[in-house]
Amino acid sequence: MLGDSKAFSGFATDDLEAAQRFYGETLGLDVEVWAEGNLLALHLAGGRDTLIYRKPDFTPATYTILNFSVDDVEQAVEDLEARGVTFERYEGAGQDEKGISRGQGPLIAWFRDPAGNILSVIQES
Repeated sequence: MLGDSKAFSGFATDDLEAAQRFYGETLGLDVEVWAEGNLLALHLAGGRDTLIYRKPDFTPATYTILNFSVDDVEQAVEDLEARGVTFERYEGAGQDEKGISRGQGPLIAWFRDPAGNILSVIQES
């Protein structure tokens, strides 16, 4: 029934202004303000928007809400650290000193947005 429907994702924050600065300036994404400042649209590669909305009783996601595929995860981590991003450490994730997980699966490193939502950079090849 919905196979031909254009789908998009969204997630919440407690501070849209901080989200706009982080996603636009720190991560360098194309961010557009919608709905008279009550909604942000991240225009991501692949032609699908991701929406960010303010939620009054917001609680950060406890799982990865957005993964950024990169060619070189080590370089991405270094570049993001230079922009002030701090990488998460998880017990048992097989992470190196940079926070890159080198265990099972692709190389991946996790970080948080200003609201505490979990994001990642992931090297799929």
